[in-house]
Parts: sequence; structure tokens; C-alpha cells
Amino acid sequence: MSTKPSLHGHVHILRSLITIQIPKITNTQKANMHLTILLAVAALVAASAQEGPTCESSCGNVTITYPFGSGEGCYYTSDFLITCNRSSGEPIPFFRRSNIVVSNMSTSKSEVEIMTFVGGDCYNSSGSRVRRNQPTLTLRGVRISAKNKFVAIGCDTYAYFRGIRGKELDGTGCISRCGRNSLITNGSCSGVGCCEVAVPEGLRTSNMTLRSFNNHVNITDFNPCSYAFFVEQGKFNFSTTNLIDFERVTKMPMLIDWAIGNLTCDQAKDRDDFLCKGNSECDQDYGGPGYRCRCLEGYEGNPYVPYDCKDINECGRGNHDCENDAQCINDIPGNYTCKCGKGYNGDGRKNGTGCTADESTIVKIGVGISTSAILLLIFVSWLYLILKKRKLMMLREKFFKQNGGIMLQQRISGDGGSHDQAKVFTIEELKRATNNYNESRIIGKGGYGTVYKGVLSDNRIVAIKKSKLADQTQAQIEQFINEVVILSQINHRNVVRLIGCCLETEIPLLVYEFIPNGTLSDHIHSKGKSTAITWEIRLRIATETAEALSYLHSAASVPIIHRDVKPMNILLDDNYVAKVADFGASRLIPMDQIELATIVQGTLGYLDPEYMQTNQLTDKSDVYSFGVVLVELLTGKKALSFDRPEEERNLAIYFLYSLKEGRLFQVLDERLLLNDVPSEIIQVSRLTERCLRVKGDERPTMKEVAIELQGILSSMIQKHPWVQSGSNEDEGEYLLKEPITNDYECTNGGNVSNANSSTFDSMSKHTMLPIASGR
Repeated sequence: MSTKPSLHGHVHILRSLITIQIPKITNTQKANMHLTILLAVAALVAASAQEGPTCESSCGNVTITYPFGSGEGCYYTSDFLITCNRSSGEPIPFFRRSNIVVSNMSTSKSEVEIMTFVGGDCYNSSGSRVRRNQPTLTLRGVRISAKNKFVAIGCDTYAYFRGIRGKELDGTGCISRCGRNSLITNGSCSGVGCCEVAVPEGLRTSNMTLRSFNNHVNITDFNPCSYAFFVEQGKFNFSTTNLIDFERVTKMPMLIDWAIGNLTCDQAKDRDDFLCKGNSECDQDYGGPGYRCRCLEGYEGNPYVPYDCKDINECGRGNHDCENDAQCINDIPGNYTCKCGKGYNGDGRKNGTGCTADESTIVKIGVGISTSAILLLIFVSWLYLILKKRKLMMLREKFFKQNGGIMLQQRISGDGGSHDQAKVFTIEELKRATNNYNESRIIGKGGYGTVYKGVLSDNRIVAIKKSKLADQTQAQIEQFINEVVILSQINHRNVVRLIGCCLETEIPLLVYEFIPNGTLSDHIHSKGKSTAITWEIRLRIATETAEALSYLHSAASVPIIHRDVKPMNILLDDNYVAKVADFGASRLIPMDQIELATIVQGTLGYLDPEYMQTNQLTDKSDVYSFGVVLVELLTGKKALSFDRPEEERNLAIYFLYSLKEGRLFQVLDERLLLNDVPSEIIQVSRLTERCLRVKGDERPTMKEVAIELQGILSSMIQKHPWVQSGSNEDEGEYLLKEPITNDYECTNGGNVSNANSSTFDSMSKHTMLPIASGR
């Protein structure tokens, strides 16, 4: 192949041609002709550098554009040489004569994407280094782009880089540790498993260093190596699998910035080899060193090749601001015009004068008619809004009566009218508070309604319950009013406080104080949360719940039976203070009665067996349900689960059986991390057994339960045993070690089993309910 002459050679030949062949022209003509021919030849030279037989326009998947080139005479200077290696099956472009692979290049942004090596530092299980790679990058005439990130991966990793920026030494780095695997998150590079820092602008060299704090000891099972690399922002997304499989990744894409020479725009514009010509201009915003070219506005192409920046057809692309009624015409180089239709004047642009109609009699008549129509429309709209507002007021009044507003007023006034602390909210207030009941605001759903998180105008965070009253039956309305009345009578720190209600909607609403830490069920059944609530916290939660139920049974103005005591209805605040919630199924007990005949309501697994058989609701029904809650606190298991073996499906029955067999330690929640069973757990287990007795008369009252739990909690806090020496040891032996001697018969899902006990005889008083046949 022949070698093409350089741009400097073409310029010299051109000057000679002008001097020799046209000696009789004037100086002005000569200068103009000189400039015209010079630009034409410069364009020819640049084009030939890309299209000539010795210049390659591409290498592999990379397009080579001027000022870059692949052979002598094809590039601007040697700094822009691209070496194409065709010895392998797939051609690979390299930057100059280095081993740096070019993966993409852009003349419009003056950027080149290259593939840089990934640094690695690996250790074996004994902490000895088995491999280390700390790549160094040195660039000439180009700089590392600030659009890159420096990224490090590892659980025991300290990575940094240093390099020359201008005449100064500069660098930075980051640390990546793991702690616990569960805290490592996909897509997060904030220092847990992965870290990243910004790259300083103008860096010309980079010397990478990788270090380990503890040589990856104790974490080599999942992360024996540290890795570090530069990568173009947005081209890397961290995954937890990178900790174990990143070894096969050897290179990552990285951007480098380039410019022409070392002169500024003003210094280089008068030189013969200045490249920003034709429809290209020098980028005055670039701070150097060197200069950059860019196409004029309205043009696109390679700004480093004269006349390669071509006019953009904004009209054909739809990239214009002509009004809809105006016609876009691409008749101006680098721009376009917007032509208004017949009878209209103006520039036709949305951001300009637009298209306005001609002043004429017809137009004036049209304006008059339009004005009259507007006035008529305003009047009709005003009348419509008044009628709509009146209809809306009537509808709200209808809903107020339909939802039991009059009944609620009568109930409250019948109680003496002392419950004025509950606010009646308007529908607009609650719509604003819940962003019009957006689904993202839903924090819970249950059998009695949906609960939304809301923010009131005074910035109070509340929970807004939308009850399920679609059928609008009298029984459902009474149930809703019942909950309002009950909550308005309660003033206890461990009961969720009612703030107000809204009866103006078809579905009535209740507004509660917001309890931020979820339900007790979330905490004792979630692996991630259960370890945080220690035995002392669980005992405190049980004590506070018992105090709340004791208050409802005996201290409220009218005794209240909750009827649905379960962990889902016990909320926790940020300090794990218990709050009893959801009184949709609750009942008031007349002062002259001790029990009520009702339809059985509640949750399977927590229902009082005596209540299920007799339909007679008493305060001892809440005691039984609370006993099941105690079992869940002790075992960490759900009250009813068909995923467990048949004999373990009903947790309360299985707990009592294990207690009788002396296997208490085996059923306790292993997440309590107990080496032995504290006396407090033994005492709570005995109390639980009494709460779960089938006959309500044999159960303690909630007041007795609360007092006993208070005593156990106090003794635990004061570090004093509740039962001294011998009696305490007997109790532990009774619950954990005593062999079984007496027979009893237990029906569980249709199966009959025999067991013995010398001291635990309350199981004989229980009728085991069959649960194997379904819910």
C-alpha cells in the first residue's frame, strides 16, 4: 500500500500552486482564492485520511474517525494513532502502540472509551497472598475523564490510586467492609461489600494500590479477594455475586478525554493546521490544555473534518418549536423557519410571537362571539358549582346519618358528653393526609378494614382506618359505632388512642395515633427482627399488654372485652412499648352482667374453647387469647400452622403437652439465645398454663395476670430470684426434668395418645379441639 502525504505537505504544495499558476490576480483575489483552495484541500486531506486505501475506517466494532487514524498520514499527530491488530480472529483496536484496547470513540464529545485492567489481591484460608495485580495506567496527550468512578469490591478491602494532575500528585481511595452478609445490598456501593469514589478531573497517570486489613481471614468462604478498577459512570452495577465470581472479569470500560495540541482556541485559530473550520467552531467553554472543536448549532458531524458538519433537518426529525398550525420549513442552514397559515401573521414559534389572526371585521365578530360564549360558560360553570356543592353537602349529610352519626351523638351524650377530645374530620382533610388514599400509604389490611398512614395539616402522623361497610347493614353500622364509643372511653398508655373520625363518606373512617414500629407478630415471626427483642423486652411487652387488658376489664367506666387478642393487634412503638389495637370485635359488658351471649367472633388459634362451645363471652375469653400470645412470645412460633406436623399444628395444645412432658427448653424460641432456662421463663410458663385452661373459672383474671407479670419483670430487673432456693429448683425440675407417671387421654385431629405425669394434671381438664380436618 502507498503512503498518503501529511496535512502539512498538502498545505505546502497548495501555496506553491497559488504562487506559480496565478501570478496576475490581485492581492485580494489571491487571498480569497488561497483561503478557498486551502479549505478545500484540507477537507480533501482529512477525508482521504479516513477513506484512502491506506487508512482504515474501522477496526472490529469500533469506527475510526479523524483526528484518529490507523496508519501514517491518517491521523492528526501520533497521539491519535489507532493500532488495529488483525492477527486474532476478531480485529482489536489499540490506543497508539500500547496494549490499551479501544472500545468506542466520540468526536462530538471528544472522548474515547478504553478497556482498563482490573486490579486484584487474593488470599487463601490461612491468610497467605496467592495473587496480586495492581495495574498502572500512563496516558500521553489525554486525561482520565471525571465521568469515571474508582470502584473497589471486597469484604476486607482498602483501595486507592495516585497520579499526576497538572504538575501535582493527586489521588484518593475508599474502604469496603462487610460485617454481616445480610447487610450487603445489590446495586449499593456505599462501603458494604463495595465502595466507590469520584475521579479528579485532569488526571494523566494512575498507580493503583490494593490492601487488606486482615488478609481476608474468616471471610474467605465467600470473599477471598479484593478488586479495584476505573469504570465509566453507569457501566457497572454492583451485585452480591461479585464477591465470589468477579475473578473472571479482567477489564472494565473507562473514558478518557482528549484535545488537539496544547494551544488554546485564540492561540491556535490563526495556524494553518487549525481544525475547527467550515461549520465547526472552537469550544470556548473547554479550559484546556489544547482545544476542542464542535459543530455549530443546527449542524452535526465530525467537527475535526472541515465541512463534515452537515445541516440538521429539524423539520424532518420533529425537533422544532413551531406551533401546531404553523408549517416547519428547513430553508436556513443550521436553522429553520415556521410559516403561519393563511390569514395569520407572526414567526410561528411557540416561544416567539406565534401565529396571530389578521385584524378584520370577521375576526372582531368572532372575538365578540367568543367573549359572549366565555361569559355564558363562566355563568353556567358558576351555577353548576353551586348546585354541585349543595348536592355534595346533602350527600355528606346523608352519609353522616347512614353511618350512624346520630347514633354516635346519642351514645356519647348518653355517657355524659365527656368525650369531646375526639375530633370530627372532614373528608378533604383526610384526603390530603393520605394523598387521596394512595395505595403506597396502606400500612395494613384486616377483616374489619384497611389502614392508611396519613400526615395531618399540623404534621402529626396518624393511622386512618377505612372500615368495610359495603353492605351498610344495621349490624355493621352498630359495630363501627361500637368501636368509636369504646375507644373514646379508653385512656391508657398501652391502648392505641383514638384521635377522631369522619362520617361524611360512604365508608366511615377512624383516625388513630400512628404507632411506627409495626406489630408484635412482625417482630416475633420475622428472622431479621426477632433477635432484637430479648426475653426482657418480650416480658415487658407481655406485662404492658396484660395491664391494658386488665384496664379494659376492670378499670374502664364500662367493662370491655376485646374479643380478638393476638400479636397482630398489639402494636409497638420505637421503644417497643406495647399498644393494644383493633377494637372492631370488642363488646361492652353491662355492669349487672358477667357474661354475654354472642355469635362467635375472633381468630382461629386464639379463640377460647369454652366460648366456642357455649357462645358465652366473658372476660376470661381474653385471658385465654392472651395465654396464646404468651406462648408465641416464649416459642417464637405462630399460633396455628398447617405446615407443622399434625401434633404441633395448634401451638397452645403442643406447648401444654411439652410442658407436661418436661420439655420446656426444647420448645422455647432458639433466637432467645438461652444456655439454660431462667426462673422468669419458668414462672411465665406456669402462668401461661393457667391462662390456657379450658374452663374459664380455673383461669386467673387479667388483673391477676398483670400483677404476676409485673412482679416477675420487677424481680428480673432487680436481679433477684422470684422464688428462693429450694422451691425455685423444684419448679425448674418440674417443668424440665420430671418423668411422667400418670395417664391422660388427648384427642388431636382424631388421634388418641396416652402419656403420664406425676405433677401436671391440668391437661386432663382440657378438651383438645380437632384441627387436622382444616381451618
